Amino acid sequence: MKRREQARQIALQALYQLDVRREDVTAEMIEFLRESTKDPEVYFFARRLTEGAWAWRAEADRLIGAAAEHWRLERMAVLDRNVLRLAAYEISQCPDIPPRVAIDQAIELAKRFSAAESSAFVNGVLDKILRLVKGEDAPQKSGG
Repeated sequence: MKRREQARQIALQALYQLDVRREDVTAEMIEFLRESTKDPEVYFFARRLTEGAWAWRAEADRLIGAAAEHWRLERMAVLDRNVLRLAAYEISQCPDIPPRVAIDQAIELAKRFSAAESSAFVNGVLDKILRLVKGEDAPQKSGG
C-alpha cells in the first residue's frame, strides 16, 4: 500500500472514532495516529488529514448535504459520512492534492471498508461536490 493510501486509511479510522465519540482531536487521538505507523511521512499526512477534516467538518457537512440529495447526514452510515468528509476536505482545502485523486481514494476506502453500494454513492456525492466547489452547479439566474 502506498504511503498516502495508508495515511488516508489511518485518517479515516481516526475520523470514525472522533465521530462516534463526538469529541475533538485529543492527545489520545494523536497517539493513535502515531502508533498506527512507523513511517513519519504517513504519520504527518494522516495527522494533517485528520485534524484538517475534523476542524473543517461543518463546511464539509454543508457540501455533503447539498450534494447528497434525499440523504440527511445523520442518516448516513458513519463510515460513509467520514469518507465523504475526508474527501470533501481534500477537494476543497488541499490544493496540492488533485481532486480526482481524492475522489478515487475515497472510492477505494468505501470499497474496502463499507457496504457494497457505498462506493457508487461516494462517487456520485463527491462528483457533485467537485462541481459545487468549482462553481459548476451554482443555481442559474433566470433571465427576464
